[in-house]
Amino acid sequence: MAAHKQSSFLLLSLLIISLCKSSQAAGIAIYWGQNSNEGSLADTCATGNYQYVNIAFLYTFGNGQTPKLNLAGHCDPSANTCTRFSSEIKACQGQGIKVFLSLGGSDGSYTLSTADDAKQVANYLWNTYLGGKSNSRPLGDAVLDGIDFDIELDSTQHYDELARSLNGFSQQKKVYLAAAPQCPYPDAHLDAAIKTGLFDYVWVQFYNNPGCQYSGNANNLLNSWKTWTAVQAKQVFLGLPAATAAAPSGGFIPADVLKSQVLPSIKTSPKYGGVMIWNKNFDNGYSASIKSAV
Repeated sequence: MAAHKQSSFLLLSLLIISLCKSSQAAGIAIYWGQNSNEGSLADTCATGNYQYVNIAFLYTFGNGQTPKLNLAGHCDPSANTCTRFSSEIKACQGQGIKVFLSLGGSDGSYTLSTADDAKQVANYLWNTYLGGKSNSRPLGDAVLDGIDFDIELDSTQHYDELARSLNGFSQQKKVYLAAAPQCPYPDAHLDAAIKTGLFDYVWVQFYNNPGCQYSGNANNLLNSWKTWTAVQAKQVFLGLPAATAAAPSGGFIPADVLKSQVLPSIKTSPKYGGVMIWNKNFDNGYSASIKSAV
């Protein structure tokens, strides 16, 4: 009888360990690269506050344009001075942090003119920033974990084909896909892409969008959140500004309000993945103050 009890206890223990390993802990994603005062990439990762870092932005691509990386005052891609971040990217990854290249942003010149154009951009991204090979790698030989779609301008077409093409490279090395749609549903630019079901992370921008952001109460935000958790994505994140100055059109949620009125509700969703923060320059204590509640 004692032996039977011991074996049952052992099986139960193994089951609990297995479940713990299979469940993915929630985390914080941050955008880095748009202000030279925000500190280095290595310093950002060393805070221990983030599980995902989006390097922003590749702001020119598609339609025959030469792709261009803009990391504000951090470095000059044309002078090849951004390659120094290769060691910092590897240091972040060594801490278990996934590092993405973010496409687009609210300023830039980017569009996909055809399905073939999307495939060409995917090939460029694979060879220049991911697991492929190119004579020109602006961020050096570091292999990024994936691509983030922060598409806010111009054409809405062919981003689904870009996602499919990038996903095709996962046969060689997993390419994680992330998207940063606006909270009005469906998103004007990324709806077709998200509907491919290929995105690992969808961090929805619940800011600069009065109809679905926090504005003294969380009702609109929580209603919008429920809609977003129905999309075909592995995990959905609550995208927030790190300070009022980070989002001129609103959406900032004080840390105590976030922890008491918002997170307890949204964490009940099985799709909940954590919180995305815009951006590192404005994050002067915000992520640290919410980290334990995320």
